[in-house]
Amino acid sequence: MPILANVFFFLLGAIIASFVGVVVSRYGTGQSILSGRSRCDACGRTLDALALVPFVSYVVLRGRAACCGARISPSSTVAEALLGALFALAYAAIGPTLALLCMLIALASLLAIVEYDLMHQIIPPPFLAVFLPASFAVGALEAPSLALLGISAAIAFAFAFFFALLHFLSAGRLMGLADIPLVFGLALLTGPAALAGFVFSFWIGAVIGIVILLRRPRGSRMGTEVPLAPFLAAGFLLAYFTAWNPFALTLLIPYA
Repeated sequence: MPILANVFFFLLGAIIASFVGVVVSRYGTGQSILSGRSRCDACGRTLDALALVPFVSYVVLRGRAACCGARISPSSTVAEALLGALFALAYAAIGPTLALLCMLIALASLLAIVEYDLMHQIIPPPFLAVFLPASFAVGALEAPSLALLGISAAIAFAFAFFFALLHFLSAGRLMGLADIPLVFGLALLTGPAALAGFVFSFWIGAVIGIVILLRRPRGSRMGTEVPLAPFLAAGFLLAYFTAWNPFALTLLIPYA
């Protein structure tokens, strides 16, 4: 039964990720999110049923569009696999409770935030409007006591204040204004793992930043906009689902 449940939540996550991709691609374009058939990005033809099945379409069609043979980006398939895995992990960690439902909503909206930030380097307020209440609900339902919920909220406010300082002192060059409520929501969502998630986010961002600098053409002085939402999401979720404490690494250092 647990295996079947994990498979169910994985498939559910993959299906929802496919819908999230539609929402992200149509947001701000004037197209309806709930109506209208999906079309091929290359030739504009309406996609058939097979092309809309998560995973299966990409594998069966070997990464190419059935209508015109154009190469399909694997990003949608990666997003489907990622959200499917997160849904299964959330079920394993929380169980069939109201908190799980809120967690799934938070994860789906977080995927939308990350995808849109990667595409446009901006976070739409409606996506945050879904993510923040769901994150607060998870934190409130999962907190062992009201006192610990208060501590988690205080930590979340501290992170948000720190990001606000960075934003205003750098005149918005270091991070966008929408990253402030995002980090606040992530801290509420992950609760006791928030501090570790904050550290992981900066580690992941530092590594990616170094890679970008190394790959930049020699002599180029042009800046590169790097969306922060993917690093924040990866760091906080890594800490939450692995319970890995980066501060425990100090215990591995022998004393003189």
